[in-house]
Amino acid sequence: MDRTEPRLIPSVEDGVATLVIHHPAKRNAMTSAMWRSLPELLERLAEDPAVRVLVLTGAGDTFCAGADISTLRESAGEAQVLAVAAEEALAAFPRPTLAAVRGYCVGGGSQLAAACDLRFAEEGASFGVTPAKLGIVYAASSTRRLVALVGPAAAKHLLFSGELIGTGRALRTGLVDEVLPPGGLDERVARYVRVLASRSQLTQAAAKEFATGRTDRDGYWAGEARASGDTAEGVAAFLERRAPRFTYTTRPTA
Repeated sequence: MDRTEPRLIPSVEDGVATLVIHHPAKRNAMTSAMWRSLPELLERLAEDPAVRVLVLTGAGDTFCAGADISTLRESAGEAQVLAVAAEEALAAFPRPTLAAVRGYCVGGGSQLAAACDLRFAEEGASFGVTPAKLGIVYAASSTRRLVALVGPAAAKHLLFSGELIGTGRALRTGLVDEVLPPGGLDERVARYVRVLASRSQLTQAAAKEFATGRTDRDGYWAGEARASGDTAEGVAAFLERRAPRFTYTTRPTA
């Protein structure tokens, strides 16, 4: 395979799935084919019980510069439908997701980063939500997700202007969760996802569902906790001063 070919590159190691956006010729811009392939890749990773955490990042020194404009020229409407489907698939991934951002995270890149549970960025990264520069109506679902993340005023600033913001403002508004010094992003992400991979998937799955606003399934999750034995194991491990051995595995939702 041509190493410069636009594609998404998945890998799994020690419970952590890493998905790399790879389109070096265009700052990792997403082509229609890449948007189309993302839901299928995520489905395969979700079905792998060895995967406990997902990291989304970009090849080289850029996360994702948005959608490949040449594909928008062909059909902006179709490209947006594909982008929203990919975003929704990422948001619905059943285990914790983290975007590791360096360089540009713009347009479709910000759309993908916002769909992750968490975002860690290297100092100097730039963020922008740019449909106003292209005369595109940002999807309602994407707008709601952005508002939930940064609040109405910050979302309007990003959407109305299309201006890029730096990591300082992104951190203040909640668009990113941590900012790391140059050279420190990979190490911090590696340490943090090891922590996530060691924690209870039961707790994480329930928290992820409740955080989206679905609060009518306390009974379901109480039943899952009883059946899994994770709660008993967690308490026993704490009292015995040892690392817990959680066995619950999150199942993809239908």
